[in-house]
Parts: sequence; C-alpha cells; structure tokens
Amino acid sequence: MIVLEERSVVAEKRDLRAVAEALVSDLAARAEAHDAEDSFVADGYARLREAGLIEAGAPAALGGGGAEVRELADMLRVLAHGCGSTALAFAMHTHQVAIPAWRWTHRQVAAVEPLLRRVASERIVLLSSGGSDWIGGSGRAEKVEGGWRVDARKVFTSGAEAGDVLMTSAVVEEDGARSVIHFGAPMKAAEVRIADNWRTLGMRGTGSNDVVLDGLFVPDAAVALRRPAGEWHPLFQIIATIAFPLIYAVYLGVAESARDIAVEMARKKPATPHLLDLAGRMDTALRAAQIAHGAMVAAAERNDPSAQSVNEVMIGRTLVAENAIAATTLALELAGGAGFYRAAGLERRFRDVQGARYHPLQAGPQAAYAGAMALGLPVDRIF
Repeated sequence: MIVLEERSVVAEKRDLRAVAEALVSDLAARAEAHDAEDSFVADGYARLREAGLIEAGAPAALGGGGAEVRELADMLRVLAHGCGSTALAFAMHTHQVAIPAWRWTHRQVAAVEPLLRRVASERIVLLSSGGSDWIGGSGRAEKVEGGWRVDARKVFTSGAEAGDVLMTSAVVEEDGARSVIHFGAPMKAAEVRIADNWRTLGMRGTGSNDVVLDGLFVPDAAVALRRPAGEWHPLFQIIATIAFPLIYAVYLGVAESARDIAVEMARKKPATPHLLDLAGRMDTALRAAQIAHGAMVAAAERNDPSAQSVNEVMIGRTLVAENAIAATTLALELAGGAGFYRAAGLERRFRDVQGARYHPLQAGPQAAYAGAMALGLPVDRIF
C-alpha cells in the first residue's frame, strides 16, 4: 500500500490508527457475509464500541477521546481496509460528533455540550440522513402547541439499526416562505420506524435504510436551529468543511485496499509491459486521491469554515472520488480474471467505491460552485 506520511497533530493522544489497525482483520472476516446477505454490520459496531471509538471525537474535557479531524479521518481510512460498509456507516456517526465538538471547541457553543457529554459517557450513536437533509431540507414540520409535528422519510440513514439519535431536520412553510428546523429525533420513539429497504450496488452492509418520522412531536426547546431553506447557512459551511474529509477517507481506504489485493495477485504473474503500465497507472491514480484527500483535511484544519473552505473541500471530494474509482478499476484490470471472483474481494471494493459518486456536492453542483467562486459570483444557492 502506498500511503502519504501525515504529520501527527497531538502526539500524546491515543493512537487511533493503531486501534483501527487492530480491528481490520475482525471487520474483514465478516465483510463478505454482510455484503452477500444485505445485513447490517452490527458485529463491527460492537467491536468499535468495545475499542472506545464511539466517543473518540468528543472533546477530552467532556470525557471523550479528543481526536481531531486528521486523526478521525485516518481511523476511518484504516477501518475501510477491513470493511468499507462498517467504515462508511461509522463515518456518519463520527462526523455528527466532530461537528458539535468543533463548535464547542472553536465557537464556544454551549448548547451542544449535553449531546457531547452523552456521546462520551453513554456512548450513544448519532445518525445522519445524509443528502435528504442537505441544504434544501426534506420532510414537513407543522406548528402545534408547544412545538412541531414532523412527518418525513429520511433516506440513506447509514447505521440506522444501531442509532440512538437521528440528527435531522424538516421544512416549515409559513406565509409563503420556507425554512428548516434542525433537531435530534430519538430512534426509540414510537413515531420513528426503520424501513427495511437498503438493497444496493455497493456498501450493502451500511444498513442505510430509510427512517420514517410519522407525526413525531418535537418540542420548541429541542429545536437547535431554524434557517432559510435552499441556501447556504454558516452551520452548513461548518458541516461541509468538517464532514466530508471524514466521509471521503473511507473511499480512499477502499481504494487503497483494492490496490493491495491487486498487487499481491499481480506479483504471481510475469512482469509484462502491460502489467507494469496497469500497476503504474493504478498507483498514480491512488496517489492523486491521497493528495486530494490531504488537501481536504488541511482545509478543515484551518478552522475557518467559509464559502472558500467549502470550495476547497468539495474540489477535493470530486478528485478523491474520481481517482479512488479509477484506482479501483485499474486494480481489477491488474488482477485479471482472478479478480472477477467474489472471493478475491476486489469486486466488492469496486462496487463499494462507486458510492463516492453520490454524496453532495455531486459533480454538476460542485463544478458550478467552483466556477462561481472562480468568477466572483454568488454561491449561496448552489448546492
């Protein structure tokens, strides 16, 4: 495996990479079965909990592990070598912890402290409904006495089966205007149910089923934020800057593991010019993905979320996706016919890495956002 050396941010902290490396073989042992059965990686989550990774991103002052974005990204990248589905589902919890942790640490937002303390002490698992709760929002919230009645269907809720709180939102329509309220939905509430509908090309073990909110009452006091719908808000600049280096660390890890498998298989073949060409192009694409991901992490580490940091992260997101997919495709070619067998593990990684296409900002909006930034035009409504 080729890996760029990354600087250590806080040397005295727990070595999350070492913890993740110790889990890789356990996660890999069940990955193929979960993929074949379309079953959630519950056993993988149990191992993560036992290893103390649930609370890794919560601030140390609140009882958590105090890990920063770079450390968390490296952890997720390594976990993906064992099981892409476990790593991707866990990335959704990880970024939902990292975002309030950043706000508590860098913006002194006291409102997030109770949640972070629960993550640290109770090891609760936070869920993200991904693209369905993006800038435009989804679902419906109607004002009732003392709060809101919410009806919604949240797609791509990775790890739903293991979750305790869904960090979500719903759209309010009042006086011809649309706004979005943000809140945490308790997964054990009677009005919350999981739809068993996750049947997909790849990342089959993430358990990213739809979560249905059917008349869920959200008290006024539980609403963390209300914002205009359909335009960038400062909170989403924080979300985009922090979350996507973590999510795309997983796809980088999937590509790295595909490369490792292909190299081992290719070493058993004659070193023909064609074989060398494939291996070289594969490693070049992988190095491009690593460099791009490093730039994403560096943008987050500047601790200055803005339209500019969003642009840098999303350019990196596109480059990681393109090159991780290219490297994995070349890995299949390098392995040859033997790589076509499921037992090799390459075809699963090829399917898993395709998920990199679908997170926001997808290729069209990302290019439009970058183009508007280049020309000095507004980006408020490009998402």
